[in-house]
Amino acid sequence: MNDELVYESLSKEISDRIVYDREHGTTPDIAFKNRDSVRRDPSRDIETVWRPAFVRDVDKILHSPFYNRYADKTQVFSFYKNDDISRRALHVQLVSRIARTIGAALGLNLDLIEAIALGHDIGHTPFGHAGERYLNEVYHAETGRYFNHNVHSVRVLDKIFPLNLTLQTLNGILTHNGEFELAEYRPRGMSSFKEFDALVESCYINEDNIRHLVPSTLEGCVVRVCDMIAYIGKDRQDAMKAKLIPSDMSMKGGSIGTVNAEIINNLVVNVIENSYGKDYIMLDEEHYNGLREAKRINYDRIYHTKVISELLDGTVKPIMQKLYYRLLDDVKRRDTESIIWRQHVMFVKNNHYKPDMPYEEEEPNQIVADFIASMTDDYCTDLYCYLFPEDENRIKYNGYFGN
Repeated sequence: MNDELVYESLSKEISDRIVYDREHGTTPDIAFKNRDSVRRDPSRDIETVWRPAFVRDVDKILHSPFYNRYADKTQVFSFYKNDDISRRALHVQLVSRIARTIGAALGLNLDLIEAIALGHDIGHTPFGHAGERYLNEVYHAETGRYFNHNVHSVRVLDKIFPLNLTLQTLNGILTHNGEFELAEYRPRGMSSFKEFDALVESCYINEDNIRHLVPSTLEGCVVRVCDMIAYIGKDRQDAMKAKLIPSDMSMKGGSIGTVNAEIINNLVVNVIENSYGKDYIMLDEEHYNGLREAKRINYDRIYHTKVISELLDGTVKPIMQKLYYRLLDDVKRRDTESIIWRQHVMFVKNNHYKPDMPYEEEEPNQIVADFIASMTDDYCTDLYCYLFPEDENRIKYNGYFGN
């Protein structure tokens, strides 16, 4: 192991306290209780001894129609045929694992943590945050509303496929946004779907509202900070595999470490050290500043590099825009032979869409946004080639055997 790496440990005081509390049944009673969960339809999905409330949510998310599509959605690096570069499926699993490690130490509800973690990115677009940005631009231009992946994840699990998930799971998914770090995460209680629905709608109409979302449970707070813990170092590993940086050590800087294992260890230890027995989740000042600095380094040396920005803006952006308007025209014409009708509208209708209003009666731009957001990278690429076979704008992948 590199001599420069530092793996921190819990203090003896906190370690001894956790052991004592476990042995004596005095672990702080701060976990969200299954019995306090709230569903839109309380007559359904009643918890049992072997399937508690949030276990049901986990199962619903795992078996939901779009869950498989995580496997071919970009986490950060598009255009690579490389099985060792992370896709979004791995990311949500890493968030779940790291968050459950912290949750177990703090005595939180691990099933609620898992449900939030596995569902938090299910509304994400193809081609990562770049795809999200391009879809938002055209969707907003047409509707005056904003597209954000965390809000759309709620739409997927609560509207497109109304799975009757708990308010607590949906709130954690809505408020997970890992782009906005805080030193302290103090839950902001929420007791009704009326309040939740108003919050969701506010995110569609006010771009700034995304920045002010706060989870309603400690479990949601843990997932939110673990979203960042899971990607800071992993993105560096992937950047090395993509040959965008020469080594993890080229990213050296900040007080939380440099490589993935070091960063995860040190942030997890610090969250437990500073949060045990409290009704909020926190990092100390040194580690909070270290997290911010590590993110800044990633943005400067990976996410916002000229080569990536120019490649995405010059390829994915025009492809998404052209697809959007072709699909919008098909929906407005109600062309039942079109791809969007046969492979999206009918797919949704056949997968238990709640018949309060037929899905095809949704606003056309919303149907198009739903469809594009649901696509995997490969599907989006192939659809473009199918609809525009003469167009010379093509996504070219870095293959397994190329340079």
